[in-house]
Amino acid sequence: MANPPGQGNPGLVPPSQDQQQQQGPPPHQMPQPQQGLQSGPYQGNYPQPPVVNGYGSQAQIASPGPGKPRNNRGPLGHTNTPQQSQPMSYSGASPQMGRPSPPPPFHNVGNMLADLDPDQMRPEQKRDGNDWFAIFNPNVRRVLDVDLVHNLLHESVVCCVRFSRDGRYVATGCNRSAQIFEVSTGNQVTKLQDDSVDKDGDLYIRSVCFSPDGLYLATGAEDKQIRVWDIQSRTIKTTFAGHEQDIYSLDFASNGRHIASGSGDHSVRVWDMEYNRESLNLMIEDGVTTVAISPSGDYVAAGSLDKSVRVWDVRNGHLIARLDGMDGHKDSVYSVAFGPDGETLVSGSLDKTIKMWQLSPDNRGGMMGGGMIRGGRLVRTFEGHKDFVLSVALTPDGEWVLSGSKDRGVQFWNPRTGDTQLMLQGHKNSVISVAPSPQGELFATGSGDMRARIWKYGAYRGT
Repeated sequence: MANPPGQGNPGLVPPSQDQQQQQGPPPHQMPQPQQGLQSGPYQGNYPQPPVVNGYGSQAQIASPGPGKPRNNRGPLGHTNTPQQSQPMSYSGASPQMGRPSPPPPFHNVGNMLADLDPDQMRPEQKRDGNDWFAIFNPNVRRVLDVDLVHNLLHESVVCCVRFSRDGRYVATGCNRSAQIFEVSTGNQVTKLQDDSVDKDGDLYIRSVCFSPDGLYLATGAEDKQIRVWDIQSRTIKTTFAGHEQDIYSLDFASNGRHIASGSGDHSVRVWDMEYNRESLNLMIEDGVTTVAISPSGDYVAAGSLDKSVRVWDVRNGHLIARLDGMDGHKDSVYSVAFGPDGETLVSGSLDKTIKMWQLSPDNRGGMMGGGMIRGGRLVRTFEGHKDFVLSVALTPDGEWVLSGSKDRGVQFWNPRTGDTQLMLQGHKNSVISVAPSPQGELFATGSGDMRARIWKYGAYRGT
């Protein structure tokens, strides 16, 4: 949704057993560390790779995130508590996307734009940058253009990106710090880091979100703490404690008073900034990977490792929608986002799809077969990514659905037809987070290649 209110930006989780069999060695098994590099769940202390056309070689960097234990073992070999989701190591590295030779006929491609060879495309069907390219769907009329605005270098995986409501700033979350950049210049203006935290090991910031007035930035991290920073003074205004596992997603309500959080401890919590306390604790059966608050501030949606999307009324904690079953995702849900109308919801999953849902107009779910509450219906499923969908969002006008994937691509989708307009390849590792500017015309991406990027999009005016 727009931070656009309600865009969730989680990290990565290990794939299911079926996916492991399909994709070869399990991605959650870290590659053997090279001599001199630190081994561990996040493979830290990487030297900067040599730059070639603006990019280095593919770094085997961990993209942190929630996950289910394998054989009841934790990331460092310790036994985990049974029946409890635990963080696992995850490489985040994707193999180079193969380009078939010869490429398939356009009419056979559908939304699988990654199957097309840019070298075989006509000039009006592609856009090339120095170290990126975009392919436009040859089967639909091209109406968009895209271009790179700023390249924001980091020293670790960029787990999340988020714009301020006025669109002047973009925040990123990475290892041990959140950083704020001025959108007009691309310059870093603030770095927020808690110096009281133990300096040993990694501490990834999994989620960031600005308060509506732009004065504060909330950060959620692996240490189970939510910190609300006063941006101007670079000091912590409030710390919320209570989660029992890593925090993967945050969202500020439009009233500026409430913050929603999702954690691997199976809970969605709502925090009250005015009274500095927890105001709501919603427990489910599995780890929560993503949360989003509706534009009105009345509802909170969450995606989970159990493949479901749930929506609650924040005012009373009542579950008003559970979106799963036959129409639902077939694997963990990684990202949810509200549309600007507050009744449209999109979700992205490890099943490689995005789904659009229409919530019931009266927001009252009914009892369905099996006793499940259903307060919405599936509008359509978007298929075209070659790997896990890690982040989804809608532009502030609701005209486009954005998605970022482990296939390193960003796609723009037409929500009315389900067709993809374009596929952007602008990173050398998983695109973990996508975020449109609330003011339109810009979007940001965060990746396992240690870069965040700001892009512009707009009407296509011909070559």
